Amino acid sequence: MMHVFLSSNPCVAGEAALNPANGFVEKLRNVVVPGARCLFVCSNPDGHERTDYFAREMRAAFEKAGMPFSSLTVCDGRNADAAEALVRQSDLMILAGGHVPTQNAFFRRIGLRGLLRDYDGVIVGISAGSMNSAGTVYAMPELPGEVDDPGYLRFLPGLGLTDCMIIPHYGQTRDELLDGRRLFEDIAYPDSAGRRFYALVDGSYLYRCGDCQELCGESYLIENGALHPICGDGGRIAL
Repeated sequence: MMHVFLSSNPCVAGEAALNPANGFVEKLRNVVVPGARCLFVCSNPDGHERTDYFAREMRAAFEKAGMPFSSLTVCDGRNADAAEALVRQSDLMILAGGHVPTQNAFFRRIGLRGLLRDYDGVIVGISAGSMNSAGTVYAMPELPGEVDDPGYLRFLPGLGLTDCMIIPHYGQTRDELLDGRRLFEDIAYPDSAGRRFYALVDGSYLYRCGDCQELCGESYLIENGALHPICGDGGRIAL
């Protein structure tokens, strides 16, 4: 059975160490097989050096948590044609953080949604990887110029691992400006008309197994232009 962990940031800030908050590490230890074969799926298929660096950081973090890998393979533009075999041969898949539309395009290029249809391993999403795991992805603008770009698509088809549209790093970004607009009050709130976004702080995550999914840790619901706290640190709520 597939186990899905969609995090804002799975690591302690500034450290190559998994964040144990809200039972994250404990839950992982219960489902990651010993000596897991890990596949690290990039956010930028051409950013090889950066992708390799973060893959090594995640390997170190899992090792520190007592979950060493037997192998670590990066999936990016260098081996995209082998994606089907790489997915089939993995027990644990990590979906990297980065620029949401860039990663989304790569996921669609390799047909990742279809490849995961019968996957029975563990999937860990990081930031953009978590966002792109939704059936419909809310690609909230994040780079200068994207707010006013008429060609920028804020809603994209995703992997379908959850029906929840996630916004990560709420603790750090709640007061940020982009293109002269407030990231939440002027961008995300209006975009939430008729929709639900789940804003997660670092250390919080969405966990799904089968038909059951829950939010673990501090999180907020943004719906129809308003924000509501729905779960506190140390808590969990079924969705």
